[in-house]
Amino acid sequence: MESRGIPLEFRGDYADARKHLLTAIFFGLVLGVLMGPLQALDKARIDLYQNLPLIKSYYQGLTLHGVALALIWTSFFNVGFLTFTAVRGFGRPLQSRRLSRATLWIMWAGLALALFAILTNRATVLFTAYAPLKGHWTFYTGVALFAVVGTWLLAANVFLTYRAWKRDNPGRKTPLLAFGTLVTLTMWTLATSGVATEFVIYLIPWSLGLREGIDPLLTRSLFWLTGHPIVYWWLLPAYLSWYFMLPRQAGGKLFSESMARLALLLFIPFSLPVGVHHMYTDPGVATHSKMLHGFLTFVVFLPSLITAFTVVASLEIAGRQRGGRGWLGWIRALPWREPSVAAQLLAMVLFTVGGASGLINASYVLNLLVHNTLFVVGHFHLTVGSAVTLTFMGISYWLIPELTGRALRGRRVALAQVWLWFLGVAIMGRGMAAMGLEGVPRRTWWSQAAYQIAEAQAGGVMTAAGGALLFVSMLLFVGVVVVTMRGAEAPARQAVPVAEPLDGGMPVPVWLNRLTPWVVGTVVLTLLAWGPVVWGLLQSPFSAPGLRAW
Repeated sequence: MESRGIPLEFRGDYADARKHLLTAIFFGLVLGVLMGPLQALDKARIDLYQNLPLIKSYYQGLTLHGVALALIWTSFFNVGFLTFTAVRGFGRPLQSRRLSRATLWIMWAGLALALFAILTNRATVLFTAYAPLKGHWTFYTGVALFAVVGTWLLAANVFLTYRAWKRDNPGRKTPLLAFGTLVTLTMWTLATSGVATEFVIYLIPWSLGLREGIDPLLTRSLFWLTGHPIVYWWLLPAYLSWYFMLPRQAGGKLFSESMARLALLLFIPFSLPVGVHHMYTDPGVATHSKMLHGFLTFVVFLPSLITAFTVVASLEIAGRQRGGRGWLGWIRALPWREPSVAAQLLAMVLFTVGGASGLINASYVLNLLVHNTLFVVGHFHLTVGSAVTLTFMGISYWLIPELTGRALRGRRVALAQVWLWFLGVAIMGRGMAAMGLEGVPRRTWWSQAAYQIAEAQAGGVMTAAGGALLFVSMLLFVGVVVVTMRGAEAPARQAVPVAEPLDGGMPVPVWLNRLTPWVVGTVVLTLLAWGPVVWGLLQSPFSAPGLRAW
């Protein structure tokens, strides 16, 4: 039974998912991208911050930019999207309506606390929350509520739903869409142990005056226990769409269910024990720990390579079914005029470049050439700004109609928007990489720097131009969302796209349908990789006073 195009049994979960998505768009994407042109123009040595009454400095703007896009946009979008994939994957509502409501309200409360701290310049600590930069307690509490506690509540609700589904379906393998949701939430729940410890034991008591000092290296280590896996918290929902939805949108099938399950499961153990590669230049961490994390960072590329092969194979099937011929003719045959599909295909193109640049960051030797330079920021934008954000935009173009019962309006504008975003990220990422290779540091008010690097000026112009294109693209995206929301109610024209496996859904090995062995292996591997690092820092405690620099 359906109501206004929305299945009646899912109306409560659909309403929650819709609220999460709209919060992500208007309090994450919009706020973050509003700061984007200012950040980008700064790289061309054009300072507009002095003209803004609310924002006191480049660093406050950078904090708002980073928190809004990397935490608010992604956290709320993921919770909304994973709520949807869980209920459609299991074919039943989430088990607890109370947990669903608590998830939404706790995340909204956290959002309000964090934005209060940032907008009043009480937490200009950059989104990495590095001590001894000290923020107001509302910032740490707010981030913990919406980025950690809220996601834990969703995970609890989804696993309760999983238990109920298993009780009603003994012996059946978990549906693919639901399985991918469970894997994503399992990985993230394990990964957040680091930042939860950092915030609850150290940063929040310290910001309240209950601790006199802070150990910067210990808290930084705990941060990176979560800080690298958060990349996969951003990426795995995009992968769910690439694996299980995009092939159907393109008119094809999933190439291999077993390979899809294996790739997703491998992200659980290999996402966590890699964070020390962000601390190659930090003292106090043993060289052998840096080498181990560096090696495991290269290992985590394995599931990414499996993903690339499987997704491209699935798309080739779709392209050939649409009449594509020759080695590459199938690419042209894909439905590039469909904005949701075009967004995700273009996201993959950019992610190929961004992912490859990550190999440089992961290398112990090459990292020293680009460490703390704008090259790292360029890599970050080519991954989070493309594979994640552009994919989320593409998903929104069918998910919002599905959640609202209104057909997508402004398709041509939407198509122009995704191409504009693609060009903006490509140009900006190239500009940042070039500046980084010339030695321009990251997290620096470059327009106010007392020195210049002549060779970096062209990169600065590219960065500014790319930022301007992204700003226009964001306005177009929001415009399409608003006119769609204001359109007449009618059943969404596009059905929920869930791809069928090419083999027809043959049985898979038991170990590709269970989570427990992978969780146990992850805990063991994480203790081996992170245990010596944290234990060594606990044996030589260091206490630094708090610092408010801006």
